[in-house]
Amino acid sequence: MKILLVTDGIMPFILGGMQRHSTYLAKYLTLQGCEVTLVHCVDNSSSLPTEDQINDFLFNGDNKLHKIIGLKFPKAKWFPGHYIYNSYLYSKMIYDKIRSEIYEYDFIYAKGFTVWKLISKKKKGLKAPKIGIKFHGYEMYQTSNGIKMKLQHWLLRYFVKWNTINSDVVFSYGSKITDIILKLGVQSSFILEIPSGIDSLWLRENKLEHNSTIRFVFLGRYERRKGIEELSLAIKELIKKKINAEFHFIGPIPEKKKIISASSYLTYHGRIMDFKKIKEIMDSSDVLICPSHSEGMPNVILEAMSRGLAIIATDVGAVSQMVGNDNGILISAPKKSFIKNAINHFLEMKKDHLIEKRENSIKKIKRCFLWEKIIKKTKEDIVKIINEES
Repeated sequence: MKILLVTDGIMPFILGGMQRHSTYLAKYLTLQGCEVTLVHCVDNSSSLPTEDQINDFLFNGDNKLHKIIGLKFPKAKWFPGHYIYNSYLYSKMIYDKIRSEIYEYDFIYAKGFTVWKLISKKKKGLKAPKIGIKFHGYEMYQTSNGIKMKLQHWLLRYFVKWNTINSDVVFSYGSKITDIILKLGVQSSFILEIPSGIDSLWLRENKLEHNSTIRFVFLGRYERRKGIEELSLAIKELIKKKINAEFHFIGPIPEKKKIISASSYLTYHGRIMDFKKIKEIMDSSDVLICPSHSEGMPNVILEAMSRGLAIIATDVGAVSQMVGNDNGILISAPKKSFIKNAINHFLEMKKDHLIEKRENSIKKIKRCFLWEKIIKKTKEDIVKIINEES
């Protein structure tokens, strides 16, 4: 099966949840015997990685992609909607690169706006393989904070909807993501529900141990939608009293957003690029806190679960597929009081009960979220779509 995988970048050359998902798709579809042509990009000011660099990162010399097309994402002066405009230009660059070989592929797996131009050509009569599109979390249709983000979401909605409903099939993480796609007008029979996953190399091997102090960790870049403000307010109230807890933040948190008092309770590690170091911090922690206002299916939750952490998270996107009473607490909204109550629940929990929840996280990863399993369903669903009559 020949698959054209069209992305907005892959790690480690561009960092982000979408890029990580694209990386694993390229890797595991190839390991499943698919002939994968990868289209990817880097920032306009960055150098394109060589094919050897990409293949070595993916396969460590044991395999390689069929073909790699590298592009630089367009750069334009800032104006309202510039990202949408640049995304269309990127889709046009992609179309110009693949138009002569479009008939060679059995299926096109596209991320975001990457096949916008191709879809428009297909609507005008161009014969092309079936296109499956993935917009991950559809955050522009979820809760937004502040006028700037509301405007950004409003500008995106029309174009996201157009690309979604004009694709042949739509990939969804499930849960509330599927609800959004249905509301956009996509029939359920054209929605493929496939969760995200994690590489088995992330699985913790050593036994879980009790910590004398309950350690909570937040991992992510600073974004208003991540709920850092509400988390900080909850922590400020909690540390007014003596509590048996530590709070660790991994990611580039601005100084003005940090809690400057009670340093004995808090550690800001800053941005960490080394996965080994991230695993070390997670392995010494008990609970991940992910109090986001909007999400798709966060990789950070899968990573934390694979290292044996219990989870506090907001019930948004497809988070409920990963987090339940067996391995954590789902809060209905990222409110200070809800976060505070969830943290208190873990502080009051018997240690054996906490260990059980942490163990359940690992069990759930092994049962549902390893890429080795997820890619088999992905391939099966794509084959069904290819074999269906147009």
